[in-house]
Amino acid sequence: MLKLSLGGAAFATPAEEAQLEKLNQINDELELQRDWSKYRWEKAQSECYKNYWVNYCIGKARAEYRKEIDPIQAQEVELHEVQRKLRESLKNQRDALRAAERASPEKAAERAENQHEYDEKQKGAAARAADREQRRKDAPKRAQENKAGTQID
Repeated sequence: MLKLSLGGAAFATPAEEAQLEKLNQINDELELQRDWSKYRWEKAQSECYKNYWVNYCIGKARAEYRKEIDPIQAQEVELHEVQRKLRESLKNQRDALRAAERASPEKAAERAENQHEYDEKQKGAAARAADREQRRKDAPKRAQENKAGTQID
């Protein structure tokens, strides 16, 4: 059985990521242990149906299964709590880094430039739309002028 001996202190981000990877490996090992315990339980349960005292046999098999699975569950609870705290810490660090990047003067200048370019494009699009609309309104008049200018007498 695995024993968790994890200290909950503030780590640097790479160390926390390495710790989280190690915890994920431990979690995989615990899942494997759980699967093997379940396999042994199901095998013992199916063997019990070959006996005369089925309920007694199943009760013993269940007790054995609980003896195996209870420590695994306790370790999983502790492991998942530590994983959750590490993931939260990593998320908070990433959020703080993103907030610092957003607050930088370079990013603020870039956002201002992007906003200016966007406003210019919007003004250009509005001017083109107004020009199109004006040409649509003038279309019958131009068609009449073209018709009058192309007639052969």
